Amino acid sequence: MTASTEHPLGAEHIAGCLELSKAANWNQNEADWRLMLAIGYGWGISLADGTLIASTLVLPYGAFAWISMVLVLPEHRRKGHASHLLRVAIDELRASGLTPILDATAAGREVYRQEGFRDTWTFKRFALQKRPTVATTNAAGPINWRHALELDRDAFGGDREWLLRALQKRLPQCAFGAPDGFVLGREGREAQQIGPLIARHERTALALLEQALQNVAPPVYVDVADHAWAVQQLLHGQGFAVQRPFTRMVHGADRAPGDKNLVYLVAGPELG
Repeated sequence: MTASTEHPLGAEHIAGCLELSKAANWNQNEADWRLMLAIGYGWGISLADGTLIASTLVLPYGAFAWISMVLVLPEHRRKGHASHLLRVAIDELRASGLTPILDATAAGREVYRQEGFRDTWTFKRFALQKRPTVATTNAAGPINWRHALELDRDAFGGDREWLLRALQKRLPQCAFGAPDGFVLGREGREAQQIGPLIARHERTALALLEQALQNVAPPVYVDVADHAWAVQQLLHGQGFAVQRPFTRMVHGADRAPGDKNLVYLVAGPELG
């Protein structure tokens, strides 16, 4: 068996982290990894030659924390690396009094269930390869951060101001606000991603999404809550196609924090 070592993840591992994203065909770029390591912390497994073969991150958001980026290089899968790092993360969070939460792919969901996670609500990734034909709209304006952060705490259930302000700088042409909602985005390795989109009313969500779409070039990803039917209809009408489903799962609690009905687009399964 090839010797490997578990270690904390740091900035010196960014190149290896990016290779993990590429191998999994996930959308994270270098800026995403740096952002996640700035918000949280993680663990990796490396070979003697320094090759990073597995990763797991945790992103604390107050009373709970996101488990993210549970990845293993294809040639090193089915050796227990992902399960081991997942348990390290769970044990660390439980010892700190934080509830573990994650967004699972269809392939990972059963693994997480076996580790004690339970399903809460679901969403799907929609992808677009050509420019949408949304009508020009100017219904939204700059984000009012006091209102946006209050709304986000209601929707998400925790404090992620640091994340949201960082996202505003990543894709500013998609950062819009309304009195009862806001939308942000970021550039990715494979596509630009719009989200989160949080709103108190459906009409606000649709207006914010339309304005963001007219300011972003494809390919584009959006992760849409399954309860956001009107948003899904809008996206289908613009040529978006469903790429894959996700399930929000929680460990040691009955439900995910926040109010899911205020969530139209999530920031991404790695961010919440």
